[in-house]
Amino acid sequence: MTTTALPTVDEVVTHAHVQDITLPGGEGTFVLITLDNGFDHTKPNSFGAQGLSELSAALDTIGERAAAKEIVGVGVTGKPFIFAVGADLTAVPAIYSKDQALEIARMGHATFSKLADLPVPTFGFINGASMGGGVELPLYADYRTISSGVPAYATPECFLGLVPGWGGTYLLPRLIGVQNALTLIVSNPLSNNRMLNGPAAFKLGVADKIFEPVTFLEDSLKFAADVIAGREQVQRPEVDFSEATWEGTLAEARKQVDARVGGAAPAPYRALDLIASARTATREDAFEAENQALGDLIMSDELRAGLYAFDLVQKRAKRPAGAPDKSLARKVTKIGIVGAGLMASQMALLFARRLGVPVVLTDLDQDRVDKGVAYVHAEVDKLAEKGRVNPDKANFLKGIVTGSTSKAAFADADFVIEAVFEEMSVKKTVFAQCEEVISPECILATNTSSLDITEMAADLKHPERVVGFHFFNPVAVMPLVEIIKSEHTDDATLATAFATGKGLGKTCILVKNSPSFVVNRLLGRFMGEVGKIVDEGTPIEVADAAFAGIAPMPPFVLIGLVGPAIALHNNETLHGAFPDRFYTSPNLAKVVEAKKPGFYGPDGKVDPSVLELFEAPANPVVLTSEQVREQTLDALAQEVGLMLKEGVVAAPQDIDLAMITGAGFPFWNGGVTPLLDRLGVSEKVNGQRFLPAGVASVPTGA
Repeated sequence: MTTTALPTVDEVVTHAHVQDITLPGGEGTFVLITLDNGFDHTKPNSFGAQGLSELSAALDTIGERAAAKEIVGVGVTGKPFIFAVGADLTAVPAIYSKDQALEIARMGHATFSKLADLPVPTFGFINGASMGGGVELPLYADYRTISSGVPAYATPECFLGLVPGWGGTYLLPRLIGVQNALTLIVSNPLSNNRMLNGPAAFKLGVADKIFEPVTFLEDSLKFAADVIAGREQVQRPEVDFSEATWEGTLAEARKQVDARVGGAAPAPYRALDLIASARTATREDAFEAENQALGDLIMSDELRAGLYAFDLVQKRAKRPAGAPDKSLARKVTKIGIVGAGLMASQMALLFARRLGVPVVLTDLDQDRVDKGVAYVHAEVDKLAEKGRVNPDKANFLKGIVTGSTSKAAFADADFVIEAVFEEMSVKKTVFAQCEEVISPECILATNTSSLDITEMAADLKHPERVVGFHFFNPVAVMPLVEIIKSEHTDDATLATAFATGKGLGKTCILVKNSPSFVVNRLLGRFMGEVGKIVDEGTPIEVADAAFAGIAPMPPFVLIGLVGPAIALHNNETLHGAFPDRFYTSPNLAKVVEAKKPGFYGPDGKVDPSVLELFEAPANPVVLTSEQVREQTLDALAQEVGLMLKEGVVAAPQDIDLAMITGAGFPFWNGGVTPLLDRLGVSEKVNGQRFLPAGVASVPTGA
C-alpha cells in the first residue's frame, strides 16, 4: 500500500500490538490485536497513515498464519478506556487535491477489509470510547462484543462535514437496519453530535454481546472460544431489505435533514445517498462510492470549516486568549450564590458537582431558599437513580449545598456570584450588601447577560474584584462562560475566574465590557433584524425558514426557548447602546405584555392568538426566505466587524468559539465568520474576509 501522495505530518501512531492467547477450553491459539498509541486515555487512539500501514502489515502476517492453520481466530480491542476515535484528521488541512483525499479513503477500506477477509472467525471487542473509524473497524469482524462501560459510541462525521467513509454507510445499515443506521450516521450527529453509551449502542444491534467492564476482555475471549467451538450460536434480528422500507425511511430522514440543514451542508445528503445504495450495492461498489464521497467532502469548504471549529473547541478553548497567568488565581474553597431561582439552583448543582466545595444559596425569604436547595437535592437524587453518582457521592453533594436568608453566610466564601433580576440597581444593591460581609480576597462575580460590569462595580470599595461570569442556559449543558473584565478588574480576580471556569469544565472566553458581550449581542442583532422584517410584513414562517443550516434553530423558535421577555430585554439594552443598528419590536413587546410563552403553539404552528396581537404594517414588505437570509447575514457581518474593531474579543476565532459553544451554531459553518466569508458577505459588507483563505476553507489553488 503506497502513501506517497499524502502530506507529511507528525502523526501520533496508533500501534497494532499482536499477541497469541490460548483460548479457554483449549480451543486453540487466538490472536489479539490491541490498538494503542502509547498514551493514556486522555490522548485517544486514532487512525493515521502510519498506523493504518502498521495494522495492514500485522493483518497480512496474521492472514498467513491463518492460512497455515496456526490460529483459530482473531480479535481487535483497544487500550484501557479507548477503542479508537476515528481517522487522524490533522493531515487534512494540508491536503490540496482530491487524489490525496482518495488515497486516505482507499487506505482505510483496504486495511479494514483485510480483517473481513481473514479465513478464520474474527471479533471486535469494543472495550471503550469508539467513534468514526473506531466504530467502523469492528464492523468488518464476524462478531462483536461491547463493554457496558463504553462512555461514547458514535459516528460524528456528518457533524464535522464528512460521512462514515471507511465502510460505515454500507456495513451499518446491513447489520442493524436502515432506521438504526440513520440514527447513528445522520440523526445523532445533527442533534448536537449526540453520543450513545455501551448499553444504548448494544440495543441498536451493533454488538452480539454486552459485558461488564471489569471482566470484559475475559468474557469476550470466552465468547470467542464458545463461538469457535460451536457452543455459541449467534442470532441477530433479520434486517428488512425491502425497497418500500428503505425508500420510506430514507424519505422521512431526508425531510428531517432538510429541516435541520436546509441544503447548507452537503455531508448528510451524501450519507443518505450512500445508505440508500447500500441496500443493493456490492461491497466493492459501495466502498468506491464512499471513497468518492470522502474525496469530494475533504475538498469542501464545509469540512474545512468543521475542522476549524473542532480545533477551536479542542485547542483554543483550552488556552483562552488574553487570560492572565494561572499562577495568579486564588484558591476557591466555598461558593456563595445570591438568589435561589432556577438559574441559581442550576449553578449551585454545577459548582458542587465539579468543584466539590460547599455552596450556599441566599434569597429574600426562607421559602425561596428552601425551594432552591430542594431543587438541587432532587437533581442529585435523579443522578443517583440513573447511576451517574453513587449513594455516598449523592449524600456528599446534598450535604454541601445549603441555603440561608442572610448574606452573612458568605463570610468565609472565596467566590460569590449573583443570579438575581437583570436590573442594574438590584445588582448594585446586592453587591453592596455582599461587600459588607465577605473577606477582602473574595471575588464578586455577576451572571449578567447584558449589563455594564464597570457601572455595576462603580460604587464598591473594591471594584477590582468584580468580574462578569456569564453562564448560558441550561447551565449544565451549554459549555460557554463569557468572562468579562471591567475597567477595574485586576489580574488576580480574572485569573481566579478563568481557573474556576476551567474547574467547572467550561469553555471560557475573555470579553471586553460591552453591551450584551458576544453571544447575546450577535443573537440580538440577528433576532432584531428578523423581528424588523416580520414587523414590516414578512410571515413568521417565511422568516424562520431562512436559517436552516445556519442558526441552531429558527429565530422565533429560539425566542420561545429563551423567553420573549428575556429576548425583549436584551434588545432594549442593545437598542439603548446602538439605536441605529438594534431594533426593538413593538410586536414582541405586545407578546411579552400578553404573557405569551412564545410564537408557536403545541402543534408546531404559529399561534393565531399571537398573530392577533400584531399591528399590521401600513405598507407591507414581504420578503422571500432568501431575501430574509441575505439581509440578516449582512447585518451579522456588519456587527461582527464592529465587535472586532472595538476589541470585544481578541480575534474572529473567539467570535466563532462563542457562537458554537454558547449558541450552538453548527460546526460545518465553523461558527459564523467562515460562513460569512464563504458566502462573500464579509467582503460585500466590510470589504475583506474575517479569516485568511485556507484557515477555515479549502486552501487557495487546491
